[in-house]
Amino acid sequence: MRTFFPSESCKESQLHALNPQSWLQVERGKLSKLTSSKFSSCSSSSSAESLIKVPEPPVLPFFKPVDYVEVLAQIHEELESCPPQERSNLYLLQFQVFRGLGEVKLMRRSLRSAWQKSSTVHEKLVFGAWLKYEKQREELISDLLATCGKCAEEFGPIDIVSQLHADLNSNSNETAIMNADCNLRNVIFRIGDEKIVCDRKKIAGLSAPFHAMLNGCFSESLCEIIDFSENNISPLGFKAISEFSVTGNLNEVSPNILLEILIFANKFCCERLKDACDRKLASLVSSVEDAVELMEFALQENSSVLAASCLRVFLHELPTCLNDDRVVEIFSHADKQKRIIMVGAASFSLYCLLSEVAMNLDPQSNKTACFLERLVESAETKQQKLLAFHQLGCVRLLRKEYDEAERLFEAALNAGHIYSVSGLARLGYIRGHRLWAYDRLSSVISSITPLGWMYQERSLYCEGINKYEELEKATELDPTLTYPYMYRAASLMRRQNVQAALAEINRILGFKLELECLELRFCFYLALEDYQAALCDVQAILTLSPDYRMFEGRVAAYQLRTLVCEHVGNWTTADCWMQLYERWSSVDDIGSLSVIYQMLESDAPKGVLYFRQSLLLLRLNCPEAAMQSLQLARQHASTEHERLVYEGWILYDTGHCEGGLRKAEESIKLNRSFEAFFLKAYALADSSRDPSGSVTVVSLLEDALKCPSDRLRKGQALNNLGSVYVDHGKLDLAGDCYINALKIRHTRAHQGLARVHFLRNDKAAAYEEMTKLIEKARNNASAYEKRSEYCDRELAKADLEIVTKLDPLRVYPYKYRAAVLMDNHKEKEAIAELSRAIAFKADLHLLHLRAAFYEHIGDVLAALRDCRAALSVDPNHQEMLEFHSRVNSHEL
Repeated sequence: MRTFFPSESCKESQLHALNPQSWLQVERGKLSKLTSSKFSSCSSSSSAESLIKVPEPPVLPFFKPVDYVEVLAQIHEELESCPPQERSNLYLLQFQVFRGLGEVKLMRRSLRSAWQKSSTVHEKLVFGAWLKYEKQREELISDLLATCGKCAEEFGPIDIVSQLHADLNSNSNETAIMNADCNLRNVIFRIGDEKIVCDRKKIAGLSAPFHAMLNGCFSESLCEIIDFSENNISPLGFKAISEFSVTGNLNEVSPNILLEILIFANKFCCERLKDACDRKLASLVSSVEDAVELMEFALQENSSVLAASCLRVFLHELPTCLNDDRVVEIFSHADKQKRIIMVGAASFSLYCLLSEVAMNLDPQSNKTACFLERLVESAETKQQKLLAFHQLGCVRLLRKEYDEAERLFEAALNAGHIYSVSGLARLGYIRGHRLWAYDRLSSVISSITPLGWMYQERSLYCEGINKYEELEKATELDPTLTYPYMYRAASLMRRQNVQAALAEINRILGFKLELECLELRFCFYLALEDYQAALCDVQAILTLSPDYRMFEGRVAAYQLRTLVCEHVGNWTTADCWMQLYERWSSVDDIGSLSVIYQMLESDAPKGVLYFRQSLLLLRLNCPEAAMQSLQLARQHASTEHERLVYEGWILYDTGHCEGGLRKAEESIKLNRSFEAFFLKAYALADSSRDPSGSVTVVSLLEDALKCPSDRLRKGQALNNLGSVYVDHGKLDLAGDCYINALKIRHTRAHQGLARVHFLRNDKAAAYEEMTKLIEKARNNASAYEKRSEYCDRELAKADLEIVTKLDPLRVYPYKYRAAVLMDNHKEKEAIAELSRAIAFKADLHLLHLRAAFYEHIGDVLAALRDCRAALSVDPNHQEMLEFHSRVNSHEL
């Protein structure tokens, strides 16, 4: 969920504005009138406490099972044996598990699997629209692929008319008619003053009611003329019906007449006519306006093809169409029967999607609540119900509908969603039952293997040393939770332990770039009157989110930047480049982002700057922001060959290596530039499986180095060239590359040079080289990890402990410690070490290793569980597939 869900119980402890009166002036745009003295008084020690209060963590509207590994394994097992029509729902459940874990790439892969395995047109529509929604702003990629002669995988539109099949059963009527003894070949239907001559046998063949009327014991069977004036059909409409009875087609019929015929067909049970009319109308739906007009009609007349066609249009226009009250009304007030007509058996999937989009727009809106109510009604399985109950409970909590929220959280908890106890605890606290909330969490913690969020939640209901202990335990179990770091940092700052406070907030910013953490650190620097550091953080915030608002959303971040700039000296273009080199060489990625943001305000070429910004954002694990920067680089390219390079990187970064290679070659034809050769080398290295391709890569990198460029990029090229030489055993050439890269302050080249020393059997020199990198680099978790390879076991363990403190998401240290424990025959401790990381990170390699450990000690069921969960993470991993086959045969 992109939307931030604030907790209701944190009203008193959220961030407050520095000084309400001064911020009112900010909001009115009176920035220049805020004098230096007034700004300084805002950040004085007397008001520092208002700067450093921290909002309590939200109750997240996600599926968060206590043992996600068990759930993933169960999903994988069911996928192996379930009927095809159940697979998409299982992949949707898998998507919900990965969303609760924050695994964006895995979420999308599950959605794609749900779309690929859809057994109905309705499922294809829903999951295709969901994928399109998740990949908003990526239309450019499809356009770029088209210029390379490729087609992006398209999630819509679907030809509903041809794919939705009707179950028509009218042959028996026609047989009966042919056997009937009828003297009157024609029959005339009178409508008003007009008479329509029809083939009696053909009209009788339209339906059982017509057959009975024209060939049965009714008086009409003996009549030559039948008055049909009272049946709400026009002469034009009946002429079209008569023609259909003969030809089986509805040709040249206007939409209004088609609607008339559809009602008539329903009234007289003319199934073939209704189906033809349904499909004809469906083919005419091309806009939201059409869909709005026709959907209600389709639902009233039970026209599933027309309804699906309208649904397709609505879903294709997400999220924009949810700003149309008429569309919202259709989805909000559809009862069970209407939902079946509109979306078949995919009702739960549809309202999952609609709820997601609505929550991202406004989690407290009536439409969000209505969609979630429909989601609850559509839920069939236990997992579907607990998710729907919990999500609606979160929204009711936000809307202060506490009694209903309590009922929903209790229902989710009773269905097995333990995380919903956090919602119940918040409600208890809001009602003044703090001890009850604490005891409720304690009961959960004592009854199952606890998780980090449980201690974080319980910390909200205690104070002093007990609160600290709870938060320390929360961080120990799940170091990715942001609230404990923020609370500890704010508490230290209030006690004026400045260095400890900064160290604490820097702990999490070292491996997880969160806007709320950057905002808190900005507040620290503001309180300390360190305006240069404050400017750095607010510019990093604006890079990630240009519209970000601070202090409970009351002040735009760009306005705060304007204020801070008044207290910081202006940098010239030369100053900016010097600062960028300094930060880049010290591996200070956040600082580098800030400098580039500042440079973008100058007259410097913006394409190059946005491109550098994208590189930094990728290093900081912000792929969406990086892609936006790349697109901005393309928009601001000053030449055609430069634009082609950025287009190539866009394709390369989205997995289209061949497209990236094509763009690089087009750029080189126009101009032999550093970036074009560099891109071609990257793309060729990834797309070519021919070992001899490395010779070409070397040649391309050498060509790149001959072209004009700045030292930052040349250092990267030298580093990459050195890596290729190392892979082919050319250590002298590799060493020269790394040394030359270090001469132009490409600090990361220490790692490559260390590898060269190691391959020359000089571990001491390798260790020393990595020590130099550790001393220079601001973010050095990877350096400690690499240095651990060049020392004895005890020093390696020490380095890897530091790695885990600096970046608990790095997998290698856990694997190393577990392997050492396993070597020492401490199997339980080895498994516990892996389990520690698996609890908060769904990683294939951790699961694989733990499965191997379980197999080693003879716990086949546990090994099989981990193996299946690993295959949920990567279903095509060949080694895991072989492992699964072996372990599964043991279990059988």
